[in-house]
Amino acid sequence: MVNNFWQDRSVFVTGCTGLLGSWMTQELVSRGANVVGLVRDWVPQSRLFSEGLSQKITTVYGCLEDLSVLERAINEHEIDTVFHLAAQTIVGVANREPLGTFEANIKGTWNLLEACRRVGGVSRIVVASSDKAYGDQEELPYDETTPLQGEHPYDVSKSCADLISRTYYVSYGLPVCVTRCGNFYGGGDLNFNRIVPDTIRSTLRDKPVQIRSDGTFIRDYFYVKDGVLAYLHLAEQMERKEVWGEAFNFSNELQIPVIDLVRKILKLMGKPHLEPIILNQAKNEIKHQYLSAEKARKLLNWSPKYTLDEALLETIDWYSHFLEEKTPSIVTVSESGQL
Repeated sequence: MVNNFWQDRSVFVTGCTGLLGSWMTQELVSRGANVVGLVRDWVPQSRLFSEGLSQKITTVYGCLEDLSVLERAINEHEIDTVFHLAAQTIVGVANREPLGTFEANIKGTWNLLEACRRVGGVSRIVVASSDKAYGDQEELPYDETTPLQGEHPYDVSKSCADLISRTYYVSYGLPVCVTRCGNFYGGGDLNFNRIVPDTIRSTLRDKPVQIRSDGTFIRDYFYVKDGVLAYLHLAEQMERKEVWGEAFNFSNELQIPVIDLVRKILKLMGKPHLEPIILNQAKNEIKHQYLSAEKARKLLNWSPKYTLDEALLETIDWYSHFLEEKTPSIVTVSESGQL
């Protein structure tokens, strides 16, 4: 990696108040980039605001559904690189409000890409898709040749956004790459119905965590700091035009049932006696999902930096400090897609 690659580079980050976006913003700032962040809602507990990152970037207020806002931001700030991370990511919300999810995730993606096409001058665009874009498949792990066939609202929205990104490369030569990752976790995730933060919070309070599924669902859990490094590495590799238009799975390639992940967290926190409560209430969710990262390893020479234990210990430490400083009424937030 060229140490000064990001120095003075103008970078547009959508979704900068989110889990991945806040860590991405922090890393880009530390590498000397001029970050422009798109913010729809003021989320005071987001790391972007609570840890002072917003003071180090230029903020554009608006939403993905407004093409004019995106065009203005890209044009006026002379954007070189785009990380499109913003999306409606909550499975439960998507099931209740599919149209809003389609507007944000599908229209938002074509607006972002169309703004880049119209303005011109953007050197690289990394679009965040998801392993959910593959839908439910009989053959596992998913690789990049697996068909995109989501069926439920959130999954479909990611399948569509993924395909739209591909067409902007094929039809217009836009320098786009797509990332497909599993379930991000790490400090700063304020959706406490997700399995990792909820398990940690429940354990700190000596309460057994509730698992919505039967506990056997397999997911691809990916540490947010590894995600940031993967996205940056991909963007740097896009200096090679043969990478343009490609999609890449990023994964530590561990196959972990939900119940095993919970018990590992309990063990790391020294409370293995807190037996989880199995609700078995999950609906419209795929039972087994995990990824092959062979393409990224071979074509990009990429590998994850953190082991599962290292990542979980860092995450536990972050929430331990965060929850010491907050009251329960402050840290209770929106529903998410915990399994």
